Amino acid sequence: MSTTQVPATAVVFAYHSVGVRCIKTLLARGVQIKLVVSHTDNPAETIWFESVADLCREQNIPCITPDDPKSVDLKQRLTSLAPDFIFSFYYRHMLPLDILALAKRGAYNLHGSLLPKYRGRVPVNWAVLHGETETGATLHEMALKPDAGAIIAQAAVPILPDDTAYEVFGKLTVAGEQCLWNALPALIAGTAKTLPNDLTQGSYFGGRKPEDGRINWQQTAQQVYNLHRAVAPPYPGAFFDQAGHRFIIGKARLFHGNAANLPTGLHVVDNNVLGVCGDCRALHIIELLLDGKTLTAQELTALLN
Repeated sequence: MSTTQVPATAVVFAYHSVGVRCIKTLLARGVQIKLVVSHTDNPAETIWFESVADLCREQNIPCITPDDPKSVDLKQRLTSLAPDFIFSFYYRHMLPLDILALAKRGAYNLHGSLLPKYRGRVPVNWAVLHGETETGATLHEMALKPDAGAIIAQAAVPILPDDTAYEVFGKLTVAGEQCLWNALPALIAGTAKTLPNDLTQGSYFGGRKPEDGRINWQQTAQQVYNLHRAVAPPYPGAFFDQAGHRFIIGKARLFHGNAANLPTGLHVVDNNVLGVCGDCRALHIIELLLDGKTLTAQELTALLN
């Protein structure tokens, strides 16, 4: 007489494109998702990513957006669901230990770096800002400290010299899906191995504020270029003030010509817009924005003179 295997159950805390792809991965591996906890979109934020709430509507998965994951009501609901697993996929709040303890077979988070490097907030942006040539996704056990639990799986991706954070995030979305897909059979079977997450070998970074996108032209061209890449649209963009105006860089590349005779800051040279830096090198600014409008070299010349 054959027996039907009972599917593993999960409660998922999720947001962003990573949340969408990972929910789809759980479903493809046969996990029964009893509830998704997500966020209400912030009207002040540019929403360039996929919607977890829309996916849940399509798949008939219950989805809620509580303001506080520490609420008594949420804990009571999760207690009644008694999930095998709790997963967090780009959910923006830390989950308290009493919530994590409700997962009978473990609570796991997907983080956008190769832990223990770049623990904390917006790891992709920080990795690009620091000129890293590689990052990745890590599936790990959740613990009291952020991104501190034992590692289950990792997948690395390259950061190419001209990649923006947006482009790297696209790679990480696939890497996260890979991590989860490969790890799920062992997690479900109860045979998953763990690797240590040695925090002494890593780094922690907090969130970034809009002012952190301000350009200091006294820095080297590579430093300024890395800042541009880290916050380029659809993120708010690296900005600077000159001639009474605030400019935002939409697109740029390192300039390979000679800018040694120019002072630091914004210039128009042979119909090219250059941002000259402290090491006498420059950025070739392909798209410069003022009040949301792209400026031509001729329009910029008129503003600067």
